[in-house]
Amino acid sequence: MSKMRTIEWDSKAHQLIVINQRLIPQRLERVALSSCQDIGQAIKDMTIRGAPVIGVAAAFGVVLSALQSSSDNVTMLRQDLEQSIQYLGSTRPTAVNLQWALERMHMVARSSDQPAGIRQSLEREAMQMADEDVETNQAIARHGEELIEDGDTIIHHCNTGALATVDWGTGLGIIRLAHEQGKRIHILVDETRPRLQGTRLTAWELKQYGIPYDIITDNMAGHFLSRGMVQKVIFGADRVAANGDVANKIGSYMLALAAYDNVVPVYSVFPLSTVDLDISQGSDIPIENRDPNEVLDIQLDGERVTPEGSSALNPAFDITPARLISAFVTERGIVRPPYFKNLSQIKGKK
Repeated sequence: MSKMRTIEWDSKAHQLIVINQRLIPQRLERVALSSCQDIGQAIKDMTIRGAPVIGVAAAFGVVLSALQSSSDNVTMLRQDLEQSIQYLGSTRPTAVNLQWALERMHMVARSSDQPAGIRQSLEREAMQMADEDVETNQAIARHGEELIEDGDTIIHHCNTGALATVDWGTGLGIIRLAHEQGKRIHILVDETRPRLQGTRLTAWELKQYGIPYDIITDNMAGHFLSRGMVQKVIFGADRVAANGDVANKIGSYMLALAAYDNVVPVYSVFPLSTVDLDISQGSDIPIENRDPNEVLDIQLDGERVTPEGSSALNPAFDITPARLISAFVTERGIVRPPYFKNLSQIKGKK
């Protein structure tokens, strides 16, 4: 599978065509989103998911808002756009790529004094962001591939593949390139409860690429790590604090702890847009809490297993302290400790 754009912009119909990730692996189906509200809802319900791609999708949400605004006055148009930006920014609070993309669109909206110029500039910027994402991911893969050795078994958490980006992927993109270069690798796919992004999405992608894998429950990782059966752990990031603490899909912290205890390197893979230098440490990162029914609605033999009236807690992310992470992989290279210094330096490079 050489190309799989998760989102495509139809400039004639003014629609964003996206893969409905809620339907994979049963079927691959695309859906047309025709408004800012459609895109916001798709981000909320995880029809679109993955930090890099939700940022780009939100950018197209701003484009649709501009195109559908009836305002022919610059001030009124900008007010419409501000409302849309605030709405889109509220859909997923943890992933900083969303805010990063919306800030880019906000700046573009102020770059022209003509409504037509604003609309054209916003559409051009969103399309550029989509292309940049693919280029960024391929650069990440080239840098990270050197960390993978022939014969490695790798635990991968959540989904960091093409589905989580516009195309190619971050962490899974590294794995994909290593496989294409002939390295014999085997992936242990954390199922990633409660929404099973590993079982549903990562396993599906690996099957398309022909990469050998086995699905494991999240709580099996320590077993394989302790028996010397794993050489690497890879996951992504939704926000990285200035000190190197990482907010990522729930379960990443426990996985990193087990890997650290067994002297197995942990690599967090992300574009530099994920680094938030305005947040000094992970404890300051807002954590999204999702619907408890995602945890409670578990069935066995066709019956719900949780007692009637049970409650649940469902944080979507946890914080992995920088001390547990061996290195970061970015589009500008591999970043090693001290993270506070090195993240700032590499993010500032041009």
